[in-house]
Amino acid sequence: MIRTLTKLSHEGAILAVIASLAVFNLFGHGVLAPTAGAFAILSFLWLLGVMVWGASAVVRHAEALAERLGEPYGTLILTLAVVCIEVALIGSVMLSGDGGPTLARDTMFAVVMIVLNGLVGLSLLLGALRHGEQSYNFAGASSFLTVLVPLAVFALVLPDYTISSRDGSFTTGQALFFSVITFALYLVFLSIQTVRHRGFFTEPEEPAAPQHCEARYATWAHGLLLMATLLPIVLLSKKMAGFVDHGINVMSLPAALGGVVIATIVLASEGMSAVRAAMANRLQRAVNLCLGAALSTIGLTVPATLIIGMVTGQGVILGLGSQMQVLLALTLLTCVQTFGARRTNVLHGAVHLVLFLAYLALILEP
Repeated sequence: MIRTLTKLSHEGAILAVIASLAVFNLFGHGVLAPTAGAFAILSFLWLLGVMVWGASAVVRHAEALAERLGEPYGTLILTLAVVCIEVALIGSVMLSGDGGPTLARDTMFAVVMIVLNGLVGLSLLLGALRHGEQSYNFAGASSFLTVLVPLAVFALVLPDYTISSRDGSFTTGQALFFSVITFALYLVFLSIQTVRHRGFFTEPEEPAAPQHCEARYATWAHGLLLMATLLPIVLLSKKMAGFVDHGINVMSLPAALGGVVIATIVLASEGMSAVRAAMANRLQRAVNLCLGAALSTIGLTVPATLIIGMVTGQGVILGLGSQMQVLLALTLLTCVQTFGARRTNVLHGAVHLVLFLAYLALILEP
């Protein structure tokens, strides 16, 4: 009995997240009223704390799965779980009619910039500060970028240059074609990652084994607990969006900043896991998480949103503005240079963080 209670004490995060979701669904309707005042601030802080706590639990279960299954399966499970729920979140907003035609584009681009610049930069910088130069599997990083670069251009740049439509969107025929080839190419990549060339995505030099073991339960139990914690976190992010939008309106900040905040919270579990891996000198795990998250976002979100748009008749604008196209091109070029060096150092991390700060600056003042 004591052993069971000890194990359950480690899962306090999931109980807190589920309880918070229930409370906000039942009693949170008037929390953003003009008269709410300090109560709204306390609610926001509570929600933020619970979501961060929940994200740390997701990381723990993901690392347990990585220990049990090995790479790249451990990171792939976390990446696909986050991205699939992200797709479900965007789809639910689109189907409810609450999202605008640029919702999917803004969300995808925010995720890509946060992952490829924010998380990659932080992981490389902190890992290099602790270990100096770090190595990774060049073949794996190259495989990610080989697929990521064309898919990112197809999804976020090409729609602005097609002449069949004038608003940065695809026609029905174009949407169907690019949905099929995007999803098909992503499936080919998954077969490379998990079957034919799995060794591309493992550590080139296995570091010393960690002193502690995260796996406490059966493998299936860790997978179930990961999903059971992650799903309510993402549902809570919709509640968080209300606080963020309210604060942005009060302070007259750009609306796109709200998408960045929500995307950051949704990606918190992957970000924490990537940074911890880099600091433990397991850079390949960080590469798998970061590049895998960006690729999965485009490989799954683009087909899903285009198909939802075709079925419901909603317009889906994917093409970025000229400023953000330049920043995307610079980001992809920098990633190719960073992961073509075979060993990374503090300079690589610093450059990616500068690009991320430039992205935030352009949102605040286009």
